[in-house]
Amino acid sequence: MVPTTARQTPTPILDVAGVDKTFVMHLQGGVELPVLTGLEFQVFPGECVVLDGASGAGKSSILKMVYGNYGVDHGAIVLNGEGRTVDLADTDPREILSARRDQVGYVSQFLRCVPRVPALQVVAEPLLERGVEASIAEERAATLLTRLSIPERLWGLPPATFSGGEQQRVNIARGFLPDLPLLLLDEPTASLDAHNRDVVIELVREKCSRGTGMLGIFHDANVREAVADRVIDVAAFTPHLLGAGV
Repeated sequence: MVPTTARQTPTPILDVAGVDKTFVMHLQGGVELPVLTGLEFQVFPGECVVLDGASGAGKSSILKMVYGNYGVDHGAIVLNGEGRTVDLADTDPREILSARRDQVGYVSQFLRCVPRVPALQVVAEPLLERGVEASIAEERAATLLTRLSIPERLWGLPPATFSGGEQQRVNIARGFLPDLPLLLLDEPTASLDAHNRDVVIELVREKCSRGTGMLGIFHDANVREAVADRVIDVAAFTPHLLGAGV
């Protein structure tokens, strides 16, 4: 008989365990608002996990906690990748910045960048920060800008002069440029036309095929259906919605 070997369960890129989050409303006398309780999920290499739930359920807050923008009251947010493990719920700011450079990217709802920096450099910056040669970084940035229908005549201009849709495409290109273990997506297609929505779907699939784990929010049902390997109902971890019977 040929001996059989047990299949090894892959290590999750992201392991969120027992996370509670409360906001303190300082302008309302310090009232505490429990936002999330007992949050648990994992993201594995090469899969796209979508956060689903009503507006106000805490989806964007989850992304901000995973990115280290928000602290948590209890629990762990463990990133695995690039040869190291870090708990973003229990680490110092330097480790968070290092994780953002090497382990986790973030396409937020709005582009935030240094004013007066040309679009091509804005997109190339994540690679430049990792020591990639400028010519290579800019070539890869140009390829993504072209795919996302940003004409070359705009590459030398600061994105602040662009339309909202153009700024978001620059934001998407910047987020998708480096090959990091985990990529967070907060409504990346909200201000895009049908053609560029399809391009983003292609980019998500390509990233997953190369082993990147994705955690995203997509209110467009067609986009969500096209990219999601798993869907997490955030309402299951949202105390105020559970109490309302949502």
